[in-house]
Amino acid sequence: MEKRMRTTVGITVLVVGVATLVSLPVPLGAADQPQWGQAWSRNMVSDETGLPGSFEVPKFDADTGEMVPGTGRNVRWAVRLGSVSYGTPIIARGKVLVGTNNGFPRDPRHQGDRGVLMCFSEADGRFLWQLVCPKLRRDPYLDWTNIGICSPASVEGDRLYIVGNRAEVLCLDLDGQADGNDGPYVDEGVHMAREGQERLEVLKTDGDSRQHDGCHCSVLLHGQFVYASTSNGVDRTHFGLAPDAPSLVVLDKTTGRLVAIDGEGLAPRIIHSMWSSCAAGKASGRELVVFAGGDAIVYAFEPLRGPSADGRPAILRAAWRFDCDPGAPKKDIMKWQDNRKEGPSTIIAMPVFLDGRVYVTAGGDPWHGKREAWLKCIDASGSGDITRSGQVWSYDLSRHSLSTPAVRDGLVYAADSTGQVHCVDARTGKPYWVHPLEGEVWSSPLVADGKVFVGTVKGDFYVLAAGKEKRLISQVRLPGSVWASPVAAGGRLYVVSRQHLFAFERMEK
Repeated sequence: MEKRMRTTVGITVLVVGVATLVSLPVPLGAADQPQWGQAWSRNMVSDETGLPGSFEVPKFDADTGEMVPGTGRNVRWAVRLGSVSYGTPIIARGKVLVGTNNGFPRDPRHQGDRGVLMCFSEADGRFLWQLVCPKLRRDPYLDWTNIGICSPASVEGDRLYIVGNRAEVLCLDLDGQADGNDGPYVDEGVHMAREGQERLEVLKTDGDSRQHDGCHCSVLLHGQFVYASTSNGVDRTHFGLAPDAPSLVVLDKTTGRLVAIDGEGLAPRIIHSMWSSCAAGKASGRELVVFAGGDAIVYAFEPLRGPSADGRPAILRAAWRFDCDPGAPKKDIMKWQDNRKEGPSTIIAMPVFLDGRVYVTAGGDPWHGKREAWLKCIDASGSGDITRSGQVWSYDLSRHSLSTPAVRDGLVYAADSTGQVHCVDARTGKPYWVHPLEGEVWSSPLVADGKVFVGTVKGDFYVLAAGKEKRLISQVRLPGSVWASPVAAGGRLYVVSRQHLFAFERMEK
């Protein structure tokens, strides 16, 4: 069993700091955004209104990193993060959570490269606490230099769940250590120390944990369970695989116990890694959990109803599978890995499960496989292999895509890495418009308040009008690359650039 469960980037479970294991969830605010995308469809839309259509970036003090008062426009607050920030912000119960690195240490005890989750006050951007995780030192390809914690958190009640940089699924106290070390896990000091060092003293500004390049997964909270991608992928040679490792694991959200894994055996078909996340929804009255694989196949599973009778991890029951690139190589794929014309495909973005259909971007990887890519619409009501019967439509993208689609008012918005935003009909896949951006897009567009918000790796941030007619509202240069997706909550637009978190708000009358 040990050999079977070992992955290239293994998943460890740490559960830390719960006042009582049977406590009921604390309600979230109506305007919160407690997970990446909408629950549980993962649709990249928001019902927030009054969001700014334009803004000006404030100035920052070069020594302290603090926002200079009176600078900028339509900015409620802005804070400095690490030197590189990939984490999409999550807003829940008056707090803003974002993953970054330790480029500008807030705690002098933590020097050098770390994975960091920072927590700020939603009201004014005041720093509240941070989770600091040492790097995996044995192989940089397991925890790449300076990328920090890339995964967005998922919040339910007073707990947050996140996949850290060390391939650990963590359950944290949303209040950190400010309300004391609630337990049952009380060894956060050991967790924060680097390998070979003594444990660190746990301070009130520390996180209260409940215990191939980098881990990335926005865990799906569904019933009593946590669904998490393992980020299983190739080794440092980019050819070695952990062929028997699971790609999807299911944990008990109270205890962290492993209760199920996928049995699809997709690891030998992965050309790079597993960086997508699960969605959930219904089709023809049947509830499903949908998972986009690193082999370009979308898998639908029946949701887990409970642990197995014998206490061993169960195998998730498959409902259907849809191959987004059936003509691509399926065996000995490493021979085709760098073939940019005929190579394999993958899925990096999340699937969106809405009204019985699944919308997903698939195609080549930025570094491996073919350059072709598509936006697919799948009928989720089928069973078995629905590759031929389940496709509603397919729309050609310009090149590979890392972006999760946004579906609103009968339209689908998606971006590709050439820096183009596409708007197509959700029913037919007919294109309405394409808008070129000045730079690659590695994040997902957000549709809210009649607008499309999207940033580029070059650092430009765009606001487009949502709808069948293309119209550019504004374009702003941010002080660094945008790898995280914009988020709307509480009347504000939250944007993460390379080193900063901005809370934009329409403050002009």
